[in-house]
Amino acid sequence: CPLPPVPMQGGALPPEEELKATVLQLRETVLQQKETIGSQREAIRELTGKLSRCESADGKSAAGTWKKELGKGKDTMGDLPRDPAQVIDQLSRTMQTLKDRLESLEHQLRANVSYAALPNDLREMLQRRLGDLERQLLSKVAELEDEKSLLHNETSAHRQKTETALNALLERVSELEKGNSAFKSPDEFKVSLPLRTNYLYGKIKKTLPELYAFTVCLWLRSSASPGIGTPFSYAVPGQANEIVLIEWGNNPIELLINDKVAQLPLFISDGKWHHICITWTTRDGMWEAFQDGEKLGTGENLAPWHPIKPGGVLILGQEQDTVGGRFDATQAFVGEMSQFNIWDRVLKAEDIMNIANCSTNMPGNIIPWVDNNVDVFGGATKWPVETCEERLLDL
Repeated sequence: CPLPPVPMQGGALPPEEELKATVLQLRETVLQQKETIGSQREAIRELTGKLSRCESADGKSAAGTWKKELGKGKDTMGDLPRDPAQVIDQLSRTMQTLKDRLESLEHQLRANVSYAALPNDLREMLQRRLGDLERQLLSKVAELEDEKSLLHNETSAHRQKTETALNALLERVSELEKGNSAFKSPDEFKVSLPLRTNYLYGKIKKTLPELYAFTVCLWLRSSASPGIGTPFSYAVPGQANEIVLIEWGNNPIELLINDKVAQLPLFISDGKWHHICITWTTRDGMWEAFQDGEKLGTGENLAPWHPIKPGGVLILGQEQDTVGGRFDATQAFVGEMSQFNIWDRVLKAEDIMNIANCSTNMPGNIIPWVDNNVDVFGGATKWPVETCEERLLDL
């Protein structure tokens, strides 16, 4: 490039020296300008990268404008003017333009961020809501797990109870299949004494307390002759005939208390079921006899003022000559009996009628008729008994 004319300084130096000095000065200036241009190019590249990232968020139109400006700058830098001062001025203007544009973009970005705050708030609110819903769901799942565990435990307990009941029923069925030692109801059984011997009998496990009055009721059926024998007897030490009901030989039915005798107007040897009740009180020795709910006889002075002694033995089907033994075959009961109950009071005639016609079930408060309270010996057996209504039809 042609060099600008350099004024002579007083002609002190020769023209060649001045020319050399000028050339060196211009070379230094050019080197400095090159360094400046290199650093400015690096800054421009950096700013261009930033602006490109900003423009990608701001829109394509702004990107096009910036590319044109940058193109102009590149063209300018590619076609440098000859005057270094003009190059510096051009670079300064380009840098200022870029700076202004950058500030404008930053301002727009801040404005955009302010507008984008609402969606961020919505997202945070949705996230909070989702977190709450998730916690509620987990809590509900935990409750359902607890309920499931509780239901499982209750189901297990119910299953265990059911299995226990089924096992009890199976045992009861097995007992019924093996024999008739168990019945659908504890009192739904009868004792059968089919032969007149001195070894068939039943025994009541419980004993009597001291009694000043009593009522004895039972169902019985017998067609034995002569006489049905002894349906029951109660013996205590020193008195084998403390309470005895007996029909022996051709004699009428007799009630013995402390070995004192009263004859009863009862007729029960026809082979049918009959309901028998006998009441007694120590006061004046009053007694009553009921057959099938009707009072057929009454009397007094049967062992008056004598209390029934406790701790004895109660035998079904045999008359005792000693406590619990020495039976006589001729006095044995032949037939069937059921519902043998004893109370420690005189029952009203209305109660006795209700028991006999099957409208009331009144177990004895001293001796109730239950399976586990009666033992049988010598071939005597326990069988399911006919219903009360069936026994009534047999009358």
